[in-house]
Amino acid sequence: MDLLRINTAGSVDDGKSTLIGRFLNDSHALTIEQEELIAKKTKEKGLDDLDFSVITDGLIAEREQGITIDVAHIYFSSAERKFIIADSPGHIEYTRNMVTGASNSEVSIILIDARKGLLEQTFRHYFISSLLRLKTVIFCINKMDLVDYSEDVFLSIAAAINKMTEQFSYRPDIHILPISSLKGDNVVDASKNTDWYNGGTLSEILHKIIPNGTETEDFRIDVQQVLHVQNAEFTDYRAYAGRIISGALALGDEVIVLPSGQRSVVVEIRKFTDTFPFATAGASIQLRLKDDVDISRGMMLVKQEDEKLLAKDITAALVWMDEKQAVLSGRYTLQAGTRSVACKLQSIDGIIPPENPSDIKESNALKLNDIAKVQLKTAAPAFLDAFSHNRLNGAFILIDAQTNNTVAVGFAE
Repeated sequence: MDLLRINTAGSVDDGKSTLIGRFLNDSHALTIEQEELIAKKTKEKGLDDLDFSVITDGLIAEREQGITIDVAHIYFSSAERKFIIADSPGHIEYTRNMVTGASNSEVSIILIDARKGLLEQTFRHYFISSLLRLKTVIFCINKMDLVDYSEDVFLSIAAAINKMTEQFSYRPDIHILPISSLKGDNVVDASKNTDWYNGGTLSEILHKIIPNGTETEDFRIDVQQVLHVQNAEFTDYRAYAGRIISGALALGDEVIVLPSGQRSVVVEIRKFTDTFPFATAGASIQLRLKDDVDISRGMMLVKQEDEKLLAKDITAALVWMDEKQAVLSGRYTLQAGTRSVACKLQSIDGIIPPENPSDIKESNALKLNDIAKVQLKTAAPAFLDAFSHNRLNGAFILIDAQTNNTVAVGFAE
């Protein structure tokens, strides 16, 4: 049974948490305890319709305010597939949480209040979905029950969505559908109130999406640990443990060690006590090489030389996540996988406004939630691919060496 990772986003009070609760309820995925909690909270609030939002709004502060602040992760299964849903916050000041929630997702569900249409957060959330190269974006025009299920309202908002997405060079698979998360229209079951809509329900769309496979054939593995074993079963055993980021590896393949450029041949691929003829992306393995080469944690093994991996000048899109502003020549630690290198913010090419990505604004500093194109200078190679080419090896974080705070997430170009 395959797994689909989903991120939900939208402006405040657009109904994200209610949608997730409704989806779980109508998919018969709620536990008895969750059903009892919904009934209890609904009664306490004196509501006519069941309050499904309590399933994801788990923090006390969220329940008191009726908003989502942290990223809540929901795990459940249908008869056909498994799902992990990351419910991201709606407030603009929590954009960093949305980036975190969407970073490991394949699908983004963006909710839009049918009474309000597209808002600033709609543009921001789609921009981030595009920046993260998510495969599918589903726009749910919610609260259709409050506009009398008007086809004209739906078509007007759909036209605005299409106009927005045309501004971006990267275009995911896009779906637009009318729903009411409160009433259940077109969430799991098709609605008679929108007989003018011929598309699938949210559940049908999600079940038809094929999860991402390996995005590139380029082999990459981070060395996490060098294993030295000397016992009765393993004599002079030396292997390199790590997780395959992308591509595949087979016995007899020649690999190149970065940054030294040394070459050797794979003679064993092992997981615990079992050995295998090959391994693919996502597998955590230990491998042995024919030659005794100098390898340590933080190095990378590849199959083909690529000068970009050894670059010390990095152009990147950066999402600033710290309340302390970034300034030119600021010094940070760049972390990508097991690799940590010192770096300097060489230049800020401009702030990118999500509502109009082509209208780049000049700036000498980055503040919380700013999205910018920057130039970084590293003290050593970070072994990064272009994010658009290899999503699994193109992202990184910046860490403030003084506070140890994660201050930004970046995507190499």
